[in-house]
Amino acid sequence: MVIEENSGINRPVRTDKNMYFSMALLFVALALSGCGVSNVVIEGSFPTPNINKIPVAVAVYYDDALREFSYMEYSETGQEEFNIESGQSHMELFNAVLPAMFDRVIFVDSVEDARAEGVDAVFAPVIEEFQLALPTKTKLDVYEVWIKYNMRLLTLEGDYIADWILTSYGKTPTETFGSVVAGINEAAIVALRDLASSFSLSFGQVPEVRDWLSSLQS
Repeated sequence: MVIEENSGINRPVRTDKNMYFSMALLFVALALSGCGVSNVVIEGSFPTPNINKIPVAVAVYYDDALREFSYMEYSETGQEEFNIESGQSHMELFNAVLPAMFDRVIFVDSVEDARAEGVDAVFAPVIEEFQLALPTKTKLDVYEVWIKYNMRLLTLEGDYIADWILTSYGKTPTETFGSVVAGINEAAIVALRDLASSFSLSFGQVPEVRDWLSSLQS
């Protein structure tokens, strides 16, 4: 460090070496800040179930929480590790399943919009919980995903016809994929397909739904 003398006041002057060192530290800090969370957008395809259609008309409402649903996975040190965006894939799943289940399906922007459509009910699913298990933490050779849903069937006035919980599970072996992102994506898609199967097959067996369907026929 060089001391500059000016009117009896000593001021430290930074040399080029010190300046380069400070710039290097800044570069490293910026680089580390950009190596944090990895964004994972869930993408996949969903088959249409081969089932008998229920003779009802249903409006489908996806709220913002479902449309924009994301889950943050944290590292063991508490740092943000993976941001998993799956809202679009949830909508694509229901968009594939529901038209195969019901005679008529329309998609609305609000429960109120359904009143003018002459439908029998409004289906408004909610994602209650999303869990991820990574091989690096479980010490197992699989990626695992659990999803918990609140399935809500509403009247045109917004009252509950039925309100029930469904869970889905998906896993995929690490040896199948060369990256963590691909493993997470596939496990989530397997979980969504598990939901498609259980939802389409069990819908009419929910007691409140069964009673409602009987009331439409009477």
